[in-house]
Amino acid sequence: MSSRTRTEEFRALHQRPEPGDPLVIPNVWDAVSARVFADAGHRVLATSSAAVAAVLGYADGGAVPADEAFEALARIIRAVDVPVTVDIEDGYGLAPDRIVERLLGVGAVGCNLEDTDHASGKLKDAREHADWLGEFVTAAEGRVVLNARVDTFLYGASDAEEAIRRGRLYAEAGADVVYPILAPAELLPELAKGVPAPLNALYLPNGPAPAELGRLGAARVTFGGGLHQRAEAALTEIARTLPA
Repeated sequence: MSSRTRTEEFRALHQRPEPGDPLVIPNVWDAVSARVFADAGHRVLATSSAAVAAVLGYADGGAVPADEAFEALARIIRAVDVPVTVDIEDGYGLAPDRIVERLLGVGAVGCNLEDTDHASGKLKDAREHADWLGEFVTAAEGRVVLNARVDTFLYGASDAEEAIRRGRLYAEAGADVVYPILAPAELLPELAKGVPAPLNALYLPNGPAPAELGRLGAARVTFGGGLHQRAEAALTEIARTLPA
């Protein structure tokens, strides 16, 4: 299968005929975790920037050098036969055309790009970011599925208004999917109605199950760094059973 065909098939998976059957994509962090979820039957995998950063010994939030990040992503993608979409934060300071080149070079079918400016710790200007995403889309020529992350809820938004405004701008710029991270579940119907693109919802422990997130409006459900945190907690319990 060609890389373009694989990307098109991944893009098509976001069109869900049954609302209660969203595309569920586990977030992995290394070759071992990728193989575990692929072997369990998951058709698509995603990486978690926070988890990959932790494995590499860095904090989340743009601290990983681009070369190290893409080397880690390449190892994950090589380890499995299923498509992998990658979380690359804000692009690690690379220009849009260079990001596309690096993504295609490692074999990623898609990516997350967020609208936080890690240098200032604030949201980017929405229109400027939409223009930047548009440059990415032009350079990608359909070869990468773009998941545009909207970070308003990370900064304390309590309603959907600004997330919808940003989501519309990003969709108009060519984003395939819009990801209002940490959006309260009760706002998903309003977000799905207001944003003209499939929505990615974040699954949270003790929150609605993926099927319910789908019924509320999510076409795609991911886990962020949550699966890595659970694995770390399990490893901590194992460590405590060993004599020191």
